[in-house]
Amino acid sequence: MTIENKIRWGIIGPGTIARAFAEGIAHSQTGRLVAIATRNPDKPGLSEAFPGARIVAGYEALLGDPEIDAVYIAVPHTGHAEWAIKSIRAGKHVLVEKPIALSAYDADVVFYEAGKAKVFAGEAYMYRLHPQTAKLIELVKSGVIGDIRIIRSSFGFNMGGFKPEHRLFNNDTAGGGILDVGGYPVSMVRLIAGAVEGKDFLEPKTVTGAAHLGQSGVDEWASAVLKFDNGIVAEVSCSIMAQQDNTLRIIGSEGRIEVKDFWFASGRQGGVGRIEIFRGNEREAVELEERRYLYSFEVDAAGGAIREGRTEFAWPGMSAADSLGNLRVLDQWRASVGLEYGVEKAAKRLTNLAGGTVRAGRNVPKRQIPGLAKPVSVVSLGFEFFPNFAAASLTMDAFYEAGGNVFDTAYVYGAGKTEKIFGDWHTSRRLPREDFILIGKGAHSPLCYPDVIARQLDQSLDRLKTDYVDVYFMHRDNPDVPVGEFVDAMDAEVKRGRIRGIFGGSNWSRERMDEAIAYARKNGRAPPRALSNNFSLAEMLDPIWAGCVAASDDDWKRWLMERQIPNFAWSSQGRGFFTNRAGRDKRDDEELVRVWYCERNFQRRDRAIELAEKLGRHPIHVALAYVIAQPFPVIPLIGPRTVGELEDSLSALDIQLSPGQVAWLENGS
Repeated sequence: MTIENKIRWGIIGPGTIARAFAEGIAHSQTGRLVAIATRNPDKPGLSEAFPGARIVAGYEALLGDPEIDAVYIAVPHTGHAEWAIKSIRAGKHVLVEKPIALSAYDADVVFYEAGKAKVFAGEAYMYRLHPQTAKLIELVKSGVIGDIRIIRSSFGFNMGGFKPEHRLFNNDTAGGGILDVGGYPVSMVRLIAGAVEGKDFLEPKTVTGAAHLGQSGVDEWASAVLKFDNGIVAEVSCSIMAQQDNTLRIIGSEGRIEVKDFWFASGRQGGVGRIEIFRGNEREAVELEERRYLYSFEVDAAGGAIREGRTEFAWPGMSAADSLGNLRVLDQWRASVGLEYGVEKAAKRLTNLAGGTVRAGRNVPKRQIPGLAKPVSVVSLGFEFFPNFAAASLTMDAFYEAGGNVFDTAYVYGAGKTEKIFGDWHTSRRLPREDFILIGKGAHSPLCYPDVIARQLDQSLDRLKTDYVDVYFMHRDNPDVPVGEFVDAMDAEVKRGRIRGIFGGSNWSRERMDEAIAYARKNGRAPPRALSNNFSLAEMLDPIWAGCVAASDDDWKRWLMERQIPNFAWSSQGRGFFTNRAGRDKRDDEELVRVWYCERNFQRRDRAIELAEKLGRHPIHVALAYVIAQPFPVIPLIGPRTVGELEDSLSALDIQLSPGQVAWLENGS
């Protein structure tokens, strides 16, 4: 910042919204427009549209400019997350035109990057910072129309006809109404529902949507119903091919409030805003005269945050949590109408979120596992929780770029979705097959029979887009079937070259593993050389799912020590037991209580907390380090849902526990 403490702004993308924002900077108290970046610096009219600003050729050039403190990103939707991340990594504060990203998963990465870099990141819903919004919330809280029952809000216009060249009709630029204008009514109803509860915002418990998808596959008009836990029902709609009345209606037990074009407040260049209150036959108008330019409020709110060292807007601006919640609603709305953009699919999403080529990293340590030619990362990534390729690819990219190379899949996960996502991921990134270790699993109950293995592996390899897996597990055991039949079936796949490493049992007992090994040796078959059972500092008391087997007790540890069979351990961090979700007085989570709660586990948790405090880490980091520090090979399977969770788990890999610390965590001595 300059000596007069003005925030020096640069703008990426010289479109209409950028001009409105530049106007806001010019009439702000905290900002000064320094430069505008464009890929077409010779375009006529740029100097007139952005008076006093330097015209910079190319976005990267602006990010390298030391005279820029903050960047406003006004490129098409599909570039928002990419250029936000690039700006953050260049050390710039960012304000991103809504939506900040195409999905909540993408946006989470943006906010996570900003938090790491300790820079401001905000989503530009300009109406939230205008005094009219604060007045509206004041009226809602005052009870002037009684208890709030229903909220109706729309933002829609008519483009007049299908325009294939326009971004709003282009699926590959994330066109349509939901992302372009649907976020306004959604953000407003969440704001009002929260105000009723004395909160900054409230998340709906259900979202049900409907839409008309036009010939280019984008939503041309759409509606959704949001139901909140406090009983409020909100009806929102948006359109690019239907002129709506664009009126916010807040309906209470004793009347209603109406605001026309609430996002426009008193006008782009100031003016008089109007809030109308209806009670019975009475009608009252609350007028707010505001001479300041509309966009100047968000410029100054961002500037104030930057000056104070905050990384997000203060209320009523959109905080990170608010923006993420808003996008989750839009994600659910899109999912309910079957709207997925081309750029979210593997065929066109060929890079990481920052637009870079995905390359193998070296930060994750590796170890050698007998039977596998390539060293394996000390943790393996599972990703069964993601709704689509776009969401899952964020975590897979980050894991691989950190140096992780072991990926855990299974025939039953997501009815095959996980396997297909992985196949799309490694082929879209053009990764050499020999660069990663792929775990496959099959023959899960109730289809736990030897003849199922080959048939399911046929489908798995097709989905995974590969000729083989490196590690294969029977996903469950069926004690009614002679163990030799299972060994024969897996040995046949080894001979066919479809298992090119090691195989074994997931959720198998010691007795069955020993029996299988003995059968293989006696009959000249490839023996089972791997296990995938639960292993954690907290011992599983009751199976999480039917047929699950834990290998954490003393007898199991002696068996693993003697045989040195690698255990690819699931739920290695106790599924939240080592976080603040658990506690002796916290009994709301039925699974946590049923599976992990006993005094011995709590004493181990207490010691993990104590050691974490000494190390300056978190208990969950100690729990993961404990698993890796065993005197027999354990490869934890981790299942982070966000890039932030992934990096948090990977941060534990530099903790080197001594044998004495491992024993102390277990027994207190």
